[in-house]
Amino acid sequence: MLTAEGCRRRIARLWDVLPEQVDWLLISDPKHVNYLSAFSANPLSSSHGERAFLYIERDGESVLFCDNMTLSSSAADYFVDDVIAEQWYDHRHSVINRDHAVLKALKRIEKKLTRYTGLIEKEWFPLSTYETIWGDRPSSKIELPSLGSVIGKLRRKKETDEIELLMHCIRSGEVGQARAREIVRPGISEFEVFRGVQSAALESLGSPGLVYGDFRATTHSAPKQGGLPTNYVLKEGDTFILDFSVMLNGYRSDLTNTLAVGTPSQEQRELFQMCKAALRLGEEKLRPGALGRDIHRAVAAPFLEIDNPELFPHHAGHGLGLGHPEPPIFVPESDDVVCAGDVVTLEPGAYKKGVGGVRIEHNYVITEEGFERLSHHVLELD
Repeated sequence: MLTAEGCRRRIARLWDVLPEQVDWLLISDPKHVNYLSAFSANPLSSSHGERAFLYIERDGESVLFCDNMTLSSSAADYFVDDVIAEQWYDHRHSVINRDHAVLKALKRIEKKLTRYTGLIEKEWFPLSTYETIWGDRPSSKIELPSLGSVIGKLRRKKETDEIELLMHCIRSGEVGQARAREIVRPGISEFEVFRGVQSAALESLGSPGLVYGDFRATTHSAPKQGGLPTNYVLKEGDTFILDFSVMLNGYRSDLTNTLAVGTPSQEQRELFQMCKAALRLGEEKLRPGALGRDIHRAVAAPFLEIDNPELFPHHAGHGLGLGHPEPPIFVPESDDVVCAGDVVTLEPGAYKKGVGGVRIEHNYVITEEGFERLSHHVLELD
């Protein structure tokens, strides 16, 4: 779980990169509220997708604003100095848009908002009456950044509590991958595999979380598949791609393996070995300062060597955290630079008509010297 100390460090890092004339911030993106306070509405609750707002003073308090139902749906412990929760639903009266409850709560600090200079994350703010607000300091000499963009960049460097939460999701994903190895066989449906993986992963997680991703069989005629599971029944000769995330309190893992349905063919084994070689080549480039396009080029090398780049049609990996995918993105024209503190994936895949498809993936944290691999699930066809 995120910690009070981790939230304090993230807030301090945010103030460090903002102009000193800014006295307060109003955060509205639910991911960023979570990032700075550990507050998020549980995605399995009726308040999923509803907003809370976070007000932070440079040298003072932090206040969470929301409606009463959103507050009661908190996914975990959160860390603020005060909470203003306006009653929205009381089991007695009709209700109106929940944003009105938040606006009413914000009225309680209106004098603070208009007295000093502040930044509002207005690209996510649903109330058009609010703008970036200037107080009694001269605005003409200050060039203000986009608050959402600043926080987005800071999110790349993971604090210790974020790594620990991601590791919890990764370990549960590994349990799900292990369960798949036990149950994938001819005669079982994609949905039945999903149910088995989901049950095992959530039991390991020990909390209400989400398991989502690709649970799809590939066939000789349709080698590239992705998406939610269907009632398709697996057949001898298929391959089954399990590319899924376990998500808890907004953070997620992303683990992939491919299993042969029955005995894999020699060509399927060759595709799988090419993907493992691509993964190793990507690891050789994975370090601070590397460009996303160079990592993609390294992962794509085994397919280029046989003059068949179309075997590998998608990204070679991406960042992980509160979003999916996040920077850095490993694609042919990526200008993203890998940084210490990034958590990333490497994700080679190969898809060939008449053979089927395979894809594998590991998760890594970038260190000052290189990387540490975080995931340890088995990457084998059978």
